Amino acid sequence: MSIGGDRADIWGSDDRQLARVARNVTTRYVAIAMDGLIGLVLLPFNVHHLGQAAYGLWMLTASMTTYFSVLDLGFGGSIVKFVAYYRAKRDARGLNEIASTLFVIFGVVGLVAYGVFVALALNIGRVFAITPDQAATGRALMLVIGVYVSLGFPFSIFGGIINGFQRYDLNNMVGVCSSLIVAAVNVVMLVAGASLVQLVTVTTSVRILTYFVYRLNAYHVFPALSLRPSLFLWSRVRELTSFSVYIAIIDWANKLNYSIDAIVIGAYLSASAVTLWTVPQRLAEMLQRLTNQFNGVLFPVVVDSDAGKKADRLRALFVEGTRLSLATVMPLAGTLFFLMGPLVRAWVGPKFDESIVVAQILIVVVAIRVGNASATTVLKGAGEHRLVAFANLSAAIANVALSLLWIRRYGLVGQAFGTFVPVVFTSIVILWPAACRRVGIGTAEAFRYAVWPTIWPLAVMAIVVLPLRDALPARLFAVGLAGAVGSLVYLATFLAFAVKRDERQLYLAKVIELARARRRVAAAA
Repeated sequence: MSIGGDRADIWGSDDRQLARVARNVTTRYVAIAMDGLIGLVLLPFNVHHLGQAAYGLWMLTASMTTYFSVLDLGFGGSIVKFVAYYRAKRDARGLNEIASTLFVIFGVVGLVAYGVFVALALNIGRVFAITPDQAATGRALMLVIGVYVSLGFPFSIFGGIINGFQRYDLNNMVGVCSSLIVAAVNVVMLVAGASLVQLVTVTTSVRILTYFVYRLNAYHVFPALSLRPSLFLWSRVRELTSFSVYIAIIDWANKLNYSIDAIVIGAYLSASAVTLWTVPQRLAEMLQRLTNQFNGVLFPVVVDSDAGKKADRLRALFVEGTRLSLATVMPLAGTLFFLMGPLVRAWVGPKFDESIVVAQILIVVVAIRVGNASATTVLKGAGEHRLVAFANLSAAIANVALSLLWIRRYGLVGQAFGTFVPVVFTSIVILWPAACRRVGIGTAEAFRYAVWPTIWPLAVMAIVVLPLRDALPARLFAVGLAGAVGSLVYLATFLAFAVKRDERQLYLAKVIELARARRRVAAAA
């Protein structure tokens, strides 16, 4: 039986690839900025109306949800891969079998997850040091939040289908609208005197309703979508597992690689040392989030190129993606590296001077990770996911071993180098050469074309920023001014001298093309 037919209009268009990627990345940054702004405004508002104890209880119960991602066993990271693959093959039945199989799997995972939430709710007084009244409230919160998290597993199919069709912008804008509505409901309810349980129940209900918007959009993007238990196949489970198990290893390795530092520091140094570590960690996380959104939206394009045997496009994605990623991260990373001293002192005071060198090390780690992200994306999307999984796992194990070895002798700097060494070795010695081989380009040629033009402008930036650093007062506005000047100098040097004339003209033409496309869309609207 044929499912969905073979009409071309059910698959969407592959034209205007650059415009689509730009739209996806832009809306992702809009979503990040909106979430950050809402969080900045709502935090003091919620603490004021709920009280510190109630707000802390809310955050404590909500924090438990982050650990439930391990229950997807890597299947969550497989959705986009297989949707993009079967879309490239124009195989509607295969795509629906994959989606239906994942929907059944995630339905079971959702039930298991809610069972875990119920168990935690019944034992919350034993797990956390809270009063009996807080335990009753926390139990109710766990049961409510558990519904949202558990339903998120099967409903993630719809978001994955949208992303697999390279329509991240739809998911991003739904997320923005949902965040705004939830924030408005939050404010109205607290002003009206709602309790914490009432607040969380209503805002969680709004978030659950958002799931149905994702579902509606998935059927809009892929009209032939059909989720039926009869399309569940064990052969598809085996096919999914051949990829998902390695994605699970990558996810778990990343959690081990970048989340265990505070535990090691707390065990071998002190709680005060954990506080000193938090400042560099927050800066590194901020830089990572701001500069690595591009490679996420590239993943389905890589899968499509590999499935369609488009070797030239795959090579171009790797080279241009690497250069664009580095050109994005280097101005910010350079600014933070050169200005870390005055930034830390102006932000949190001279008591955190020990954090400066640690922060500089972690900033370099992030720059290398972002610069190598296109290589990782190509390897994951073009059949080399096993290598990525075992490389990340080896790096995580080495990180733990080196951290334990060096933290006793070198303190926080030793901990930072425990992260730095495995990441640098894995990225430069293993993953980068492997990606070059996969797309058929020499490592020296790839470095000369994609990497070197983004590195040497840092020297020009340093010539400008370092004198400014010493001349300006140790105030955040001064640091921001020096950073803005340094970033502009970097970008001007990169565009004027680091890239060739024809490449500069191509970039300018693409920017003009995108601007015209946006004007046409606005006029049509």
